[in-house]
Amino acid sequence: MLLQLKDSGELLKILDVQELIDPSIDTIHARDQEGQEEQSPESYKKEDLVFPSGESLPRCWMDANYRNAKAS
Repeated sequence: MLLQLKDSGELLKILDVQELIDPSIDTIHARDQEGQEEQSPESYKKEDLVFPSGESLPRCWMDANYRNAKAS
């Protein structure tokens, strides 16, 4: 799965989708998709990521208490 960094637009290959969808984990491991050689894995905060379309990640992937929070 590919996601994008909000600030730079760089594409990242997510290494573990379970890590991404687990709301109790706020940092995931991914590889930068820059260049032709595979990059070393790095840690990224979920709050800094969006889908390549620009859409935000689902709240249930980021907030373990999303059902208990009041809607604004």
